[in-house]
Amino acid sequence: MKIDTTEIAALAQAQADARVDLYGVIHKALRAMMAETLVAVGRLDGRDAAACAHTGEQVRNLLDFCSSHILHENLWVHTAIEARATGASARIAQEHGQHEQHIAALRATLEALLQARSDVPRAVSAARLYRELALFIADNLVHMHAEETTHNALLWARYSDAELLALHAALVGSIPPDEMATTLRWMLPAMNPQERCAMLADLRDNAPPEAFQGTLDIAQAHLDGAGWTLLARELGLPPAAGLVTA
Repeated sequence: MKIDTTEIAALAQAQADARVDLYGVIHKALRAMMAETLVAVGRLDGRDAAACAHTGEQVRNLLDFCSSHILHENLWVHTAIEARATGASARIAQEHGQHEQHIAALRATLEALLQARSDVPRAVSAARLYRELALFIADNLVHMHAEETTHNALLWARYSDAELLALHAALVGSIPPDEMATTLRWMLPAMNPQERCAMLADLRDNAPPEAFQGTLDIAQAHLDGAGWTLLARELGLPPAAGLVTA
């Protein structure tokens, strides 16, 4: 893929202007989950049925997460784009359809791995799953770049930050609690410290206490020691406790 330096420059300027980015942090979560899952499949020992089942569940979770992400973008972001730029989301929407087909194929390859009853078929299926998953992820990395540049440019030109924040709030509000927990599990460690602190500070100030506490618990469980200590310090929390008192 040829990188459009004009798009990169526009994205950098929007970041400098602190424009609302609907794609940035969720794509960080997706990239992190994809990378970790691909590495897990690559190191999988096909002779170990239990390991195959464990890693297979990780792959299934990734595919479920990707399917939900496509649904959310189609329903919320593409609808917003089409409302003010008819036809502008067509190319990315077509790619979403291709991704759904690829996800179905990956599910079939995964099932072949899980149903194999001896070492050689498992090893063959594991190798095939690794190659197919790598191609799926490669395609998604290019796809996410297009969304973060071309689609963001469309949104920034046609919507105010207040409107984008309202759209983001509606999208997040539509996500079931269990899916949100999975999203936060991957998103929080993938964020940079400034993004992480801003998100938690906003929750602390505007969300119910239990929502803030639940997110804080996920952060403490999945951040490394340095990341948690920095977050706790920036939020004014005890670095070892992670508990919020009324």
